[in-house]
Amino acid sequence: MPNEVYAMGIDIGGTFTDVVLMDSSGGLRIHKLLTTPSDPAVAVLQGAEEILRKTGADFTQLELLVHSTTLVTNALTEQRGARTGLIGTAGFRDILEMRREHRYDIYDLFLEWPAVLVPRELRVTIPERVLVDGTVDIEASTEDIDRALATLREHDVQAIAVSFLHAYRNPANEVKVAQRIRELAPNLPVSLSHEVAPIIGEYERTSTTVADAYVRPITDTYLTRMAEGLKDRGFSGHLLLMLSGGGAASVDSARKHPVRMVESGPAAGALAAGHYGEIIDADPLISFDMGGTTAKLCLIADHRPAIVNTLEVARTKRFQRGSGFPVVAPSVELVEIGAGGGSIARLDELGLLKVGPESASAEPGPICYGRGGTQPTVTDANVILGLLDPDYFLGGDLKLDVAAARDAYEELGKAAGMSGVDAAWGVHEVVNESMAQAARMHLQERNVDPSKLAMIAFGGAGPAHAAGIARLLGVRRLVFPIGAGATSALGCLIAPLSFQHVHSLVSVLDHTDWLAVNEVLREMEEAGYAALADAGVHRDAVTIERAADIRVYGQQHELTVRVPGGELWADSLIHLTQQFAELYRRTYQHYDDNFVLEVVNWKVTAMGPAREALLRAAGGATSGPTVKKRRAVFMPELRTYADVPVYDRYSLGEGDEISGPAIVEERETSVNLPSNCVAHVDKYGDLIVELG
Repeated sequence: MPNEVYAMGIDIGGTFTDVVLMDSSGGLRIHKLLTTPSDPAVAVLQGAEEILRKTGADFTQLELLVHSTTLVTNALTEQRGARTGLIGTAGFRDILEMRREHRYDIYDLFLEWPAVLVPRELRVTIPERVLVDGTVDIEASTEDIDRALATLREHDVQAIAVSFLHAYRNPANEVKVAQRIRELAPNLPVSLSHEVAPIIGEYERTSTTVADAYVRPITDTYLTRMAEGLKDRGFSGHLLLMLSGGGAASVDSARKHPVRMVESGPAAGALAAGHYGEIIDADPLISFDMGGTTAKLCLIADHRPAIVNTLEVARTKRFQRGSGFPVVAPSVELVEIGAGGGSIARLDELGLLKVGPESASAEPGPICYGRGGTQPTVTDANVILGLLDPDYFLGGDLKLDVAAARDAYEELGKAAGMSGVDAAWGVHEVVNESMAQAARMHLQERNVDPSKLAMIAFGGAGPAHAAGIARLLGVRRLVFPIGAGATSALGCLIAPLSFQHVHSLVSVLDHTDWLAVNEVLREMEEAGYAALADAGVHRDAVTIERAADIRVYGQQHELTVRVPGGELWADSLIHLTQQFAELYRRTYQHYDDNFVLEVVNWKVTAMGPAREALLRAAGGATSGPTVKKRRAVFMPELRTYADVPVYDRYSLGEGDEISGPAIVEERETSVNLPSNCVAHVDKYGDLIVELG
């Protein structure tokens, strides 16, 4: 339609790139293609071209493109970022390796840490010092700055991180260093700790600043290529990037602090899950997103995912806190394991089946893709079990080689003393058990009973595993949204324009300097207005939310409470204390009125107008679900294959009902309905499943 306008969401995963195109009436068109790891922009531009061409539209009709990417997290995890130098305070050269001087596993004699992003020869210090109250005790001299810069330039660094002691209280020395670098090396990217993460905690702040500098050059290159490629194709609309905290920002804003995109893709999926939960009136709920490389779980209450201040990247042990390095950035709180469709199955040293975290990725991919993969994966197991149609994968665009997958599992099964089919089912169950275990631990820590939750499942591989995981958790209600294989891309379109700023001003709450707090809040609010102005949001359309991280004095963990608008003064103590006490009781089941409270961080989130995804009703009731075909699917309760009906997801209408066992196929994913369950279709095409 020549006069129609569109919005597009694009999510780059480790294996697939998903594209969703929405017209002005809420109609959706979905496309999925293999990611191009060597240059992700290739798949993005190709996917956008293909979906527009199939729609009969072009880039000139595209008003909005929102994009999430794994570029940042992959660069940090795989350590393929820029050659980065660090300038720090004298005496703090080794803070990245000293960390918190805490062993994450005190009984492991062979403890492993992720390699630091900046080797020691690229870390230099200068004699400067800012005291804890912000007083400049030793000013950074031009001579010392020049010597530090000369040392790093001799090593051909591509980016520089600057992190000085207490710079969050007074950034004067960091600013002086940045000004000198821009005079002598104007093309060298610089990340300053007081801009990237103005928070207490020298290790966390330095780690985050280094990570930001480390990914900045590759992010700049990628975003420039993306923007130029879109412009060359006639795109003149708004290009936005998903941030880890669940908001979207302009390219210019995201480019300033690329480390904030470290979990942009999973954040988009969690947002979409909250949106669907609101539509079907399910709250609280848990989202399950399983793609080609990882699986993610997110607890959602009041239709919004929880946001945390810090996440860990590049963990050497998937479930072990402290085994990675911290990144201080607002992020959707996720539980993640390295188990996706491309995750590699193997036997451990005890001869037991293990899955992931290593992945076949998009290149070469699982064995059944026929693209050079040689190691058995989860996708190979699922195609052997009959959960995937080898002739309808990606709508038939990618024919799967079942025989090659079966040969690989026969070999794996032989090594394990079982049949190839049993090995494939074992791998399927290992994934389910691993995800259920991670979810159970996460929910227990938050005092949440999983049997009271609904689960929304999506991602290319998620619908094939969701029922098994739900039964292990005791979840009785499952939801598979229409277009479940590309839900994260839809989440990009739902994400509001937003930007969060955090600043540390540590004080006992009773002795807070309210003048200083009000000044910091004003500065962060203005920064939020400016960030949204870059994306075309007028000041009058911006909503400001404020919060504070507060803890009991002497304890380590904070709780986040809402802060009212306007000027804060001593009478604000009552409001903040009451909020904290209520939240503390809800979290830890008790509270002592004699607790002394300490405020650590002040936060401001600036948000643009909410963007509502106008999901169009799927259509009226049909004459009943029609079986597309029948297929042999492995039934674990029978320990053999059974003839199971297969339904076309797109032919189902409101009110249609299906009893398991059955398979419901979309172009981008396949829903596995086990025995003793009933599924019905709502008016939006969502598949609602009640497990028996």
